[in-house]
Amino acid sequence: MIWRHPRPRGAAGRCIGSTDLPVDPRKAKRLAHRVRAAARRHGWARRIWTSRLQRAAAVGAWLRRWGWQHCRDARLAELDFAAWDGRSWSGIGADEVQAWCDRFADHTPGGGESLRQLFGRCEAFLREHGDATPLLIVGHAGWINTLAFMSAGRPVPERASDWPAPPGYGALRRFRWAAASSG
Repeated sequence: MIWRHPRPRGAAGRCIGSTDLPVDPRKAKRLAHRVRAAARRHGWARRIWTSRLQRAAAVGAWLRRWGWQHCRDARLAELDFAAWDGRSWSGIGADEVQAWCDRFADHTPGGGESLRQLFGRCEAFLREHGDATPLLIVGHAGWINTLAFMSAGRPVPERASDWPAPPGYGALRRFRWAAASSG
């Protein structure tokens, strides 16, 4: 189970990957309540995984206050956009964005991380932890979309047009981990 983190403050119109933006504490607490309620309803273990970025880790911090184990793993972070990170999309420039779209799987936007590298991080995390039943994560849109591709047995998309829209903030996605970890 993976929930997308709450909407971060100051993200509108900006390229946000490893930029560590905060979230409204009330929204983090609200999502933590939803995670906790789902775990109670289904009898899931009280362990949550997040990246180290505030927008996901804030939810884990609430759950930790309520007796949960909060595990942070750098591999759960959003795609690293390096020099693009934190900049406005309009300030990045159409030519640079087009270069990424033209080589979507392997281009390193802003000199950061390629989508293929993000798939590698996702696969490495799942190989290590994917046997947990269920694995509960508060994650990022890029990671969630990567997991969707992997769990469906789909390769890294070569075209930007094949990449899905991001899930909504706080949205829950369910995936079959065994299928995801074998791809």
